Amino acid sequence: MKKSLAALLAGVAVLGAVSGAVAAEKVLKIGVLGVMSGSAASWGLVNRYCAEASAEMINEAGGFEIGGEKYKIKIVSVDDRNDPKVAISGAERLIYEEKIHYIIGPNIAPTSMAIVPVLEKGGAISIPYAFPKALYTPPASNSILGMIASYQAGPVIFKYLMKEHGIKTIAFVARNDTESLTMREESLQSAKELGLEVLSDKDTYETGTTDFFPVMTSIVAKNPDLLVLSGPAPADTPLLIKTARELGYQGFMCAENAQDAKVISELAGDAANGFISVGGASTPEIRSDYMNEFIKRYEKIAGEWNDEAGTKVYALDYILNTIKAAGPEAINDVEKFKAAMNTFSIPNPYIKGDAAPLHYIGEKYFQQKRQFSVPMVIVTYEGGEFKTLFVGSAE
Repeated sequence: MKKSLAALLAGVAVLGAVSGAVAAEKVLKIGVLGVMSGSAASWGLVNRYCAEASAEMINEAGGFEIGGEKYKIKIVSVDDRNDPKVAISGAERLIYEEKIHYIIGPNIAPTSMAIVPVLEKGGAISIPYAFPKALYTPPASNSILGMIASYQAGPVIFKYLMKEHGIKTIAFVARNDTESLTMREESLQSAKELGLEVLSDKDTYETGTTDFFPVMTSIVAKNPDLLVLSGPAPADTPLLIKTARELGYQGFMCAENAQDAKVISELAGDAANGFISVGGASTPEIRSDYMNEFIKRYEKIAGEWNDEAGTKVYALDYILNTIKAAGPEAINDVEKFKAAMNTFSIPNPYIKGDAAPLHYIGEKYFQQKRQFSVPMVIVTYEGGEFKTLFVGSAE
């Protein structure tokens, strides 16, 4: 009887110790809000897969240390379906139900702008992949641009083609929504400042278009040296390219945003060879061993690599390390996080060497630091994949 009682008490003690260990484990939730269905699904899914892959690697290494304590990272994802109303309800769920203060996404201007009042009221920060300057310029302060903006990449691409290939004329085609039209207007201004002759800047198509011959026929007839696809969704890009080539266009084509090589390969094939866009902020030449490990983990989760993940991998690192720099209070108080942004700087774990530390930029464009510093990789599509054309900078 005594032995049985002793064994029982020992078992209770063990269970208590295990329960205590589980109870002591701290969890930090990070949200992902973006488009994960429809023609632009890859934009939001890449955000989600990057966050999940990074979180797995962090958790397997024992968690992320903040203020001397380790936290397991939990990713909570919501598909906003590229709908501002759905984005608002998604942000409210993440902030008020999940008690999350840091959200990766959304992916386009309308959804990113729509959730700003929710962020401000709920004390949260978002990392949009959208370019309206109003998101990042005072009095706004709760959004941080997570990538290179179209108005930063466009001029760099234009200058390259002017210098290397002597282009003199340019034309634009944009989807008829706020995101794409904003990109077109910013790039149009840059083109004029560079002295390029603008042959067309009014042509648009509606979301959901599958027949691009009507809109592309008039543009191709003008035969610009460079045809800019302003803000196309990944599923639209190859159809625009293929249509232009079938109409006989032989000039350069580019987009100021990131694209999906697999979708281009499937829908446009070799017709897309030579197409230029913003790539992920990673190239084989600059990747660190840790980045190569991340790529393997990403491929395990997503099934295949997406070049855009080279940029979106940075979001979770910036969030966690800025919280760490600000102190544990920043987990629930984004004002502490904002204050730490001004002096934040750590080595970049994803590239070789120490020439490009993680830090915040954007004062030139937004009058405050509200942008991640990531490498600007410009790529060209060739034979089913993107190849690095050159590496630039937004600074």
